[in-house]
Amino acid sequence: MKGRTMDWTLLVLAGLLEIGWAVGLKYTDGFTKLWPTVLTVVALAGSMVLLALAVRTIPIGTGYAVWTGIGAVGTAIFGMAVLGESTAMARVLFLGVVVLGILGLKATAH
Repeated sequence: MKGRTMDWTLLVLAGLLEIGWAVGLKYTDGFTKLWPTVLTVVALAGSMVLLALAVRTIPIGTGYAVWTGIGAVGTAIFGMAVLGESTAMARVLFLGVVVLGILGLKATAH
């Protein structure tokens, strides 16, 4: 059980790094800016390594869906909070549905 708890922690950290590299893409200017590109690539590599470690005990379908869900929701929230993207009620509602899906997958993972 302890190993699974650690793997879920790694999966959440992988998802947070996914937010970092997804947001980083906005700042690389098509990979023409050195430091944003370096940070984006490091976050991407770290995210993938942590995902690979997490799915040692977490089913791959669950792990991948949770990883992308964390990245998608976090990136969308960043876009709304920092980049002035739409905060329309329907958008927020559907992000909530994604969060419910993530929680459901966590609750039903074996």
